[in-house]
Amino acid sequence: MTEFHFAGRYNGDPESLITHDHEPGAVPFKEAENMNKLSLIMNILAIAIAAITLTTYYAVSGKPLDIIGGILSIVLLVPHEFLHALCFEGDVYMYENLRKGMLFVVGPGTFSKAGFIFMSLLPNIVFGFIPFIIFLIDPTQLMLGTLGAIAISCGAGDYYNAFNALTQMPKGSRTYLHGLRSYWYMPQ
Repeated sequence: MTEFHFAGRYNGDPESLITHDHEPGAVPFKEAENMNKLSLIMNILAIAIAAITLTTYYAVSGKPLDIIGGILSIVLLVPHEFLHALCFEGDVYMYENLRKGMLFVVGPGTFSKAGFIFMSLLPNIVFGFIPFIIFLIDPTQLMLGTLGAIAISCGAGDYYNAFNALTQMPKGSRTYLHGLRSYWYMPQ
């Protein structure tokens, strides 16, 4: 059973985060080595994704963004993290660092490769891709189009995590979070 905790503002110290103890033979993912570099990469990626989704929105609808859809895309940032949290076992902690444009959850559990990719992508599918696809099928659904276009870009960090798992984890490995870093290992 997952138990969710709001841990407050992330203070920038990875040692202050709830972590999983290191497993024997654990290998760190090749990823950004600090919060500043990660934040920069994610914000650039989010802007690039937004350019694509918003251009598609305008090409399909020819209309301005829907205000309610835009507001929903911001309001749903916390439920986005709840969807990640539901995929964890045990305690999950949500931190915010809004000055760096980040909300994130961490927990001491482990994931299979597929489980980690699913956990990473679930909120983007629910709040981003499904509404956006509905809009593409029915361009009169401007609220869903706006919500989807913006929510898809808000998942930049999640795509980064899924890509890293997909390209770095060998078959049969498991992954866990330790501070802001992800590690994979082969179970004994």
